[in-house]
Amino acid sequence: MPFLPPNTHRDAGVLLATRGVRGFVDGVVSVSIAALLPLLGFSTLRVGVLVTGMMLGSAALTVLVGTKAHGIQRRSLLFAGSLVMVASGASFGLFTTFTVLFVVGVLGTMNPTAGDVSVFLPLEQSMLAATTPPASRTALYARYTFVGGLAGALGALAVGVPEAVARHTSLSQADALRWCFAVYALAGVVVLLLYRSLSVADAAAVPAGPLGPSKAVVYRLAALFSLDAFGGGFVVQSLLALWLFQRFDLSVGAAGVLLSVTGTLSAASGFVAAWLAGRIGLVRTMVFTHLPANVFLIAAAFVPSLPWAITMLVLRSLLSSMDVPARTSYVMAVVSPAERAAAASVTNVPRSLAAALPPTAAGWLLERSSFGWPLVIAGGCKIVYDLLLLAGFRHVHPPEEPGAPPAPGPGAGPGAGSGIAPADGDGQVAR
Repeated sequence: MPFLPPNTHRDAGVLLATRGVRGFVDGVVSVSIAALLPLLGFSTLRVGVLVTGMMLGSAALTVLVGTKAHGIQRRSLLFAGSLVMVASGASFGLFTTFTVLFVVGVLGTMNPTAGDVSVFLPLEQSMLAATTPPASRTALYARYTFVGGLAGALGALAVGVPEAVARHTSLSQADALRWCFAVYALAGVVVLLLYRSLSVADAAAVPAGPLGPSKAVVYRLAALFSLDAFGGGFVVQSLLALWLFQRFDLSVGAAGVLLSVTGTLSAASGFVAAWLAGRIGLVRTMVFTHLPANVFLIAAAFVPSLPWAITMLVLRSLLSSMDVPARTSYVMAVVSPAERAAAASVTNVPRSLAAALPPTAAGWLLERSSFGWPLVIAGGCKIVYDLLLLAGFRHVHPPEEPGAPPAPGPGAGPGAGSGIAPADGDGQVAR
């Protein structure tokens, strides 16, 4: 495929396609949840509790897959996740009581954020790393991030459709929004069919295993990523949309357009991240783009008008996601191929757990004030994360970066033959 980096296996194209399909419906439901639940009579606190339940459920399922499912092919796990996705969308579209929706949110795959926090993410990330050479890894993850982000932006934009349908027909806005979840269920069928086209041999070429020599460095990264995610939990897309509705009386369609624009800019910035990482390194790319993005996020809470808030959010979107492909590439680089699925789970699950509780607190804050306290808290936490990441990992280089040791030969260590720098006895990447 022309869109893929050179010498990349066709399975990467399939995984990019599934990321796009899932990203689209994630964008749809992240906004429609914020619009639908108040129409069903739920308070902002209950909306926050439901979002927390969704994220806790995703985290629990992801950690179960990452730590207990080593003997199952990742392709089979993706099949199972697709079926759960179908059931989640169907159930959310059919039921309206809080208890049922909460149970479905916890047990299902529904994603209330602008990014991917589902069980699919670590499985796809670990498989992608095996489809391309180390030198092209960050570029491939930039494409993966771009496809997901662009599709999510289009999904957020598409939320204006049910609003328009309700305006021009006898259908209520709540009933029109519930059809969004039927689209989510249909997307589960589509990704299931796409996963069936993955090459069985390639999906199982490097059997997944538990963390070994890379355990210490992965746990340190997971702790830092959790701090970042804790801050991000205060501004998940559903709650950011809710803040816009409350603070500036923005319509559902207008919020969808804004989130579509910011999502598109965030997605496209991944290509700049891949270029920048080749010049200043993955860690510096993560930090030096993320820091100013969080300053803009905090500023959005203090500006007095909607145009200024939009300006701050757009400026933030230009920089806020440039760390995503760099972060994923970095984790995949500092572990052996067999550890990649476990490393992806260990670094993503704590993120999901850390991001799960803040939505409830953010809902409580928004119930008492339309001021953007969640934005201020989120930006502050993320700035601390950036500084700690730079201090702790600025000298830890993946093998393709200047200053890293040559890739080991066959039998030389956990990354033998894969271009992955070996770890020392404490789990630190050799440097």
